[in-house]
Amino acid sequence: MMKKFPLHWQIFLALVFGVLFGVFFPAQVKYISWMGDIFIRALKMIIIPLILSSIISGVTNIGNAENLGRLGLKTILYYVMTSTLAIVTGLLFVNLLQPGVGADLGLSRNVEDLDIITDSFGQTLIKIIPTNIFQAFVENRMLSVIFFAILFGFFITRTNRKSKKVLTDFFDAVFDVMMKITFFIIRFAPLGVFGIVALQVSESGDILDLAQSMGKYMLAVMLALAVHAIITLPLLTRFFGKAKPLKHFRNVTTPLLTAWSTSSSSATLPLTIQAVEENDGVSNKISSFTLPLGATINMDGTALYECVAAMFIAQAYGIDLTFGQQIIVVVTALLASVGAAGIPMAGLVMISVILSAVGLPLEGVGLILSVDRILDMFRTATNVWSDSCGAVIIAKSEGEELKV
Repeated sequence: MMKKFPLHWQIFLALVFGVLFGVFFPAQVKYISWMGDIFIRALKMIIIPLILSSIISGVTNIGNAENLGRLGLKTILYYVMTSTLAIVTGLLFVNLLQPGVGADLGLSRNVEDLDIITDSFGQTLIKIIPTNIFQAFVENRMLSVIFFAILFGFFITRTNRKSKKVLTDFFDAVFDVMMKITFFIIRFAPLGVFGIVALQVSESGDILDLAQSMGKYMLAVMLALAVHAIITLPLLTRFFGKAKPLKHFRNVTTPLLTAWSTSSSSATLPLTIQAVEENDGVSNKISSFTLPLGATINMDGTALYECVAAMFIAQAYGIDLTFGQQIIVVVTALLASVGAAGIPMAGLVMISVILSAVGLPLEGVGLILSVDRILDMFRTATNVWSDSCGAVIIAKSEGEELKV
């Protein structure tokens, strides 16, 4: 009977029970939080082999360089367009609501312990090429892994017929095995989500106090995310993808709920691939190329949040940013979101890049730490929603017949 109970409803119930358990039994959370830890570790375990095999398999199935170039260009254009629209939406709401003006907020936490990343965009591009690919695997440097996988997959297509067949079949088989492992891990998602949410709720302190002190800032972020997720992305899916946004949303409910609860677009990647292939009908050729790339560089929610956070910090410090400086915030947020890892709180670390670009004090990060984990859940779900919409739009542009 339980097998017929849809997974997304199991995850939703796990979310509800996790919140209730965290609120009413905070002292007992330590006995069930291990389930969330094991689930996240299992998902992280398969990320590198899944991304490597899926991209190599996808590139070899795309075929020639012309097809690869066309698909790559479409994917990058979509990601740049949606991220820019998200940032502009965030900028609009933060200027309308002015959440930082008159805010009397002390720094809630010391920022010295944050692992601040200060690489410029140029340095980020250079570091895409790994000096040691195995070190890139160990350190989870996704851009380097993706670069190597695309390169490896492309040159498989340039080898002789025998080598090409052996390697293509091998990586297709590896990808098939990785998806089987993924489906096995996904079966335990409700238990993992229950443990994760219960722990986060128990550690969040008094949510009402947070809402009172940071309510306007949270409202600005949430409204901007809502407009982007509920209006912008569905319109793009409808008019460019010729698909039904509501049906597509139902098809990807499981990865969206998982993204919301884990705050990790990378950890959610296996579920996103499964959902768009099985429910939307997107081919493996498209999904295995666009989705791993999207989980690494397409961060609509993160880019929007970074823009709003930087503007909020400027307002809280009484610094009036000029139009030119706000444009710098937009551009830097776009570039910084590309380098943000698909892990919890990665966007928070990347804000330091934006603050430095417009001369704002890095200590301002302390203003937003108290509510970051809550907002992280919503911006990660937006990231994954954008990735899935992109897969549908690009698949449709390639002439594929979809189920949406």
